[in-house]
Amino acid sequence: MEAKLTSRLVKSLTPESKPYEVTDPELRGFRLRVQPSGVMTYYYSYRTREGKRSRYCIGKAGSLTPVQARDIAEQLSAKVASGVDVQAQKKQVREDAEKAKLRTLGGFIEHEYGPWVKSERRTGSATLKRIQSNFAYLFDKPLEDISEWDIAKWRSSQRKNGKATTTMNRDVVALKAALSMAVKWKIISDNPLAEVKPEKTDRHGTIRHLSNDEEARLRSALDEREADLREGRISGNEWRRQRGYEPLHSLDGRTFVDHIKPMVLLSLNTGMRRGEVFSLTWEAMNLEAAMLTVHGKTAKSVQTRHIPLNDETFSIMRAWQGQTGQTMGLVFPSINGKRLDNVRRSWATVLKLAGVQNFRWHDLRHTFASNLVMAGVDLNTVRELMGHGDIKMTLRYAHLAPEHKAAAVAKLTAPGKWAVSIKREAEI
Repeated sequence: MEAKLTSRLVKSLTPESKPYEVTDPELRGFRLRVQPSGVMTYYYSYRTREGKRSRYCIGKAGSLTPVQARDIAEQLSAKVASGVDVQAQKKQVREDAEKAKLRTLGGFIEHEYGPWVKSERRTGSATLKRIQSNFAYLFDKPLEDISEWDIAKWRSSQRKNGKATTTMNRDVVALKAALSMAVKWKIISDNPLAEVKPEKTDRHGTIRHLSNDEEARLRSALDEREADLREGRISGNEWRRQRGYEPLHSLDGRTFVDHIKPMVLLSLNTGMRRGEVFSLTWEAMNLEAAMLTVHGKTAKSVQTRHIPLNDETFSIMRAWQGQTGQTMGLVFPSINGKRLDNVRRSWATVLKLAGVQNFRWHDLRHTFASNLVMAGVDLNTVRELMGHGDIKMTLRYAHLAPEHKAAAVAKLTAPGKWAVSIKREAEI
């Protein structure tokens, strides 16, 4: 169809079963395409210098008037007459804009690093969250323009807000690692934060672990919670029966009411990280050999380690397996059978009942290591059981074996030597 594109004409057009176009005879190449859906779009069609047909999308009729679209088409016509391939130029501008966006921290994180780290790193999602929550203010900056000064200002503000130095160091490490990948992938030539060093921390600071009294209270709290849940189930089922509802399954005859008690005691006796407990499978649990395996794919260190089960842990895991009837799959699955992601509410209940404060699940791991050291186990064995890649991590527990230091200092005491010195002094 050929007709001058005017507002009146555009309003009169109706969609058909197939797309059709209206070409404007007064401006060669200027046309309007009408889709069966009713969407109308202005185009400018032309031939490139090489003679190839091409077309440039000007915009939709709802956003542009015919006069505005014609003005743009005339500008495009002039460029084409001068030898410019306007569609190729538009594509190049778009690609340049995308490249420019990619070279910003936000674009790099969204399109390159984010998808990669989530698929290649077990803690990828947590790493992304750490970067996004701390450095979103840098997302519009080109990667190479991020500076040490940016980090210095950030550290100052975070310090005023009370953030721990160790946490700030982890945040900066996450950002530096992302920029290192940008260098590896040749997006930038150098890491602008390469010279940023972690702030000094007290590597031998206080390790939170349970005292003997706290551990006793924690164990009692686990039993108290179970007793409360059993009592609650009995009274709840009585309430349901009185109202004609189907009662929930009885907790009588079950060793454990749920997974919390065996999980806590397993962590306390093996030093496993919470995530390792969540990911533990029956295939990794060898009850015949009284041994469990933490596979590298679920370990923070990515190194497989084997942990013997003491008598308490062996009894707990055998009872738990007997109760669940499972020999394959997750040892502690969620209600829907998938991997647990948190036990915050139940854990908070246990701590409240025990009267234990300022204690995290991870501190069960510290308690395991501390108890080993205080029992006289050598640090290298503790390192192997904990899965530490570096003995420096294990040395944090060395102060819990004071008798070793006392014995070392005692070796300096030589009665005979000092006796001789004192005698000579007396003679003088």
